[in-house]
Order: sequence, then C-alpha cells, then structure tokens
Amino acid sequence: MESVLTQITIFADKAHGDQMRKYSADRYIVHPVRVMAAVKYCDNRLPMLVAALLHDVLEDTPVTRDQMFDFLLSVMDPDDAEQTITLVVEMTDVYVKADYPQWNRQTRKEKELARIVTTSPDAQTIKYADILDNTTEIAAKDPNFAPRYLRECLVILTQADKGNPRLRETALHAVREALAGLR
Repeated sequence: MESVLTQITIFADKAHGDQMRKYSADRYIVHPVRVMAAVKYCDNRLPMLVAALLHDVLEDTPVTRDQMFDFLLSVMDPDDAEQTITLVVEMTDVYVKADYPQWNRQTRKEKELARIVTTSPDAQTIKYADILDNTTEIAAKDPNFAPRYLRECLVILTQADKGNPRLRETALHAVREALAGLR
C-alpha cells in the first residue's frame, strides 16, 4: 500500500505543478498529504487514502477524470480505482465561479452545500479532514476571510453528517475554536 500511496503522491504533486499553499511557502501537496493523514486516523482503506491525496486535482489542475482514472488503473486494481475516482468526483466542487459567474459566493456555496449533503459517507469523511486542515491555516493567516470561511465550514459540518463521527466532531471543535479565537 505504501508504494501505491507514494506513486499517487507523486502524481498529485506533478498535477498541482508549481501551485503553492496560499498562506505559506509550501508546495500544494502538503495539504492533501495532511488530509490523507487525518483520514488515515479513522479509515485505512486504500481508496479513501488515495482519494484524500487526489481530492483537489480535478478541481484545481488541468488533469481530467479520464486521465486520473487511467493513472489509477496503472497502480491499483480496477475496483479500488473505481471507488477512488467516484470519491474524487464527489469531492470536486461543482458550483465554482468559473462555471457560475452570474452567482455570488453565497449562492454558489448554498448550491455546493446541497450537493455535499448528498455525497457518500466516505466523501464526507474526506471533506471533514479537508476542513480540519484548512481551518488552522486560514484562521491564523487570513483574519479578514476566516470568519466567512469558518461559518461556511460550520454549516457544512452541521448538515453533512454521514461521515466518520469522530473526525466530524474533531473538525467541528476546530472550527468552533477558530471562530471563538477570532473574536
């Protein structure tokens, strides 16, 4: 499994190219690696770990679903590859500004929330880990944006409740603590 995860990490890092984390000098890959580590704490299935590593690739890079799936088939068995691609697609935002420029952020986030609530428990678990990782950086580095972002996360965590309950509670606690710290 570690060999597959290493290959996936390299693939994700190459896909993100020169992209850096917004609030640090780190390459973007540090975020999906931390998300995977949080998921691994509660679920050690390969498709979950791989989807955590790839969760932003379709949304933030030129890599297509078919390209990703072909790569997955080269390193995983077909069932695991199919489960992984399904999770990554579920994790990929649909209501983005580029596709819905006529909608404001609030409308896009409301539509995205309605979509997230319908995703699988596994996708929601990865979403909890994603929120958990982003919360710390955004709260510390962007006090102007943090209140809005954290309130959006709180709504997601409140309504998308099918994932791992322990990770959800951890994320809820982190978001609430971050919000309290901004006051």
